[in-house]
Amino acid sequence: MKTPRLSLAEAMAEFVHDGSCVALEGFTHLIPFAAGHELIRQGRRNLHLVRMTPDLVYDQLVGMGCARRLTFSWGGNPGVGSLHRLRDAVEHAWPAPLELDEHSHAGMAAAYAAGAAKLPFGLLRGYLGTDLPANNPRIRRVECPFTGERLAAVPAINPDVTVLHAQRADRKGNVALHGIVGAQREAALAAKKLVVTVEDVVDELPPAMNAVVLPHWVVSAVVHCPGGAYPSYAHGCYERDNAFYQRWDAIARDRAGFQAWMHEHVLGLPDHGAYLARLKAKAA
Repeated sequence: MKTPRLSLAEAMAEFVHDGSCVALEGFTHLIPFAAGHELIRQGRRNLHLVRMTPDLVYDQLVGMGCARRLTFSWGGNPGVGSLHRLRDAVEHAWPAPLELDEHSHAGMAAAYAAGAAKLPFGLLRGYLGTDLPANNPRIRRVECPFTGERLAAVPAINPDVTVLHAQRADRKGNVALHGIVGAQREAALAAKKLVVTVEDVVDELPPAMNAVVLPHWVVSAVVHCPGGAYPSYAHGCYERDNAFYQRWDAIARDRAGFQAWMHEHVLGLPDHGAYLARLKAKAA
């Protein structure tokens, strides 16, 4: 049985609804920007966003009023500074209040792994000597029944939908991604539904060193979306646009400037192809 191949608009409309818990995962590269933009175009609201290291795509989703809650570890513009739309939501409730559920990277990884294993919580030796548990009531302590050691516990993460970007899928819907892999595999297996945007659809997946292969039976839909991770990079396909990340700092600082940019480049365009063409034309 083949995994359905849908357009990006079809996939987001079918699998992501108002109020959904959504993880758009990717670590350094393969960040599903195209999917995030489509959620903005479709006007999603009250989303519970989940992501290890949220960066620009979550700044955009939060700034456009799509989110009510964020479960995360470290949020920022990598190598540049703060996420100004995220800060505005937290500090001034603009454009809407944002509830934070903050963890360390290790805590997020443990929560995803627990979700993938269908366990109620994850365990780690982290958080000792930090003030994060005092500010996040979802971090608890449990005692090991074998050694008596006190360990940190975090609730499992089971998104309604996980969205990933990958280099390739075959025609059955098996997906392969390679390069730096963060929590993508665990986030995929923890989710109730999994949508993957890909650079290319091929007859057979070629061998790749240290590749993660997601079998077609765990993939709910495949979307052919070249450039779907831009401005992050897709290992073996295109490089990270560092200049874009630098420009974003100025774009996102001002509410009006941010909204104008989003209307011109996302809301005012029909799809990701048009978005990439607009950026290319302006850079020429």
